Amino acid sequence: MRDLICITDPGQEQAVALLSIFASPDDFRVLGIVASAGNTTLDNTVENVFKVLELAGVTDIPVLKGVPQPLLRPLVTAAHVHGETGLDGYGFAPVVGRPEAESGVAAIIRMLRAAPPKSVTVAQFSSMTTLAVALTEAPDIADHIAEIVMMAGAYFEVGNITPAAEFNIYVDPHAAAIVLGSGVPIVMLPLDVTHQLHNTRARLDAFSAIGNECGRAVDQLLTFSETFDLDKYGWDGAPLHGPVVPMYLLHPEFFHGRLVNARVETGSELTMGMLVVDYWQITDLPRNVFYCRDVDAAPFYEELTARIARLS
Repeated sequence: MRDLICITDPGQEQAVALLSIFASPDDFRVLGIVASAGNTTLDNTVENVFKVLELAGVTDIPVLKGVPQPLLRPLVTAAHVHGETGLDGYGFAPVVGRPEAESGVAAIIRMLRAAPPKSVTVAQFSSMTTLAVALTEAPDIADHIAEIVMMAGAYFEVGNITPAAEFNIYVDPHAAAIVLGSGVPIVMLPLDVTHQLHNTRARLDAFSAIGNECGRAVDQLLTFSETFDLDKYGWDGAPLHGPVVPMYLLHPEFFHGRLVNARVETGSELTMGMLVVDYWQITDLPRNVFYCRDVDAAPFYEELTARIARLS
């Protein structure tokens, strides 16, 4: 079983990722969920975390508020994709839960210091501000992280929020640079992978066909958020992002990549947030990221659907 700290800004597809984690109690022990600003404002993402927890009937995971703004730049959100709440498309019940009084940064530091060395996996779904602040304030916590598995970046697929940059890195490129330079083992699941996972109508219908409420919610949420991407890409289904993190942790054999050097552009407005990946090993720079380039889509969706079927 893996001990997890989840850092997230749900987001329809991140809601699906969280549901798959909640459906896997024999595989994951979630120490805490830290909401971050990104897809929408911090207040909305905190509420969205509780929407997903309460949909799944999970009551024993602490929820914490991360850093509300990027380190140096104004916050960029994605209401044009996710709706005004960040989690439009399904009629969630009113939220009952409330976040802990402790800050997300303080909680990350406390939880990691209390853990054995190299024992906790950080599931990083969103911009990296909160994690970067924690690593900066308490560099010793890096020794307690087994790995950071992140849905972030792009190289061959380039950008989805600007021509050069992927959204999670673009929201706070300076934070991403800190995390990539932390020395912690990193697995990066970029657009190069998520753009191979298409939410076709048959795949979405399969969630509803499960017959449980969580399956219906997955179908409705992903159907809402696909409109923007279908218009943008013209594919047979919108790309699926967030669930790559838990699916990698459960089935790394579905993913294929290599250890590379990866750096983030923080000096140019034209290419701000661009991920520069030395995929062909042109330089002798330290290889700091296991960069996934390909995924086996068919078993990925089969496993994701089977996990959602475990829920009510």
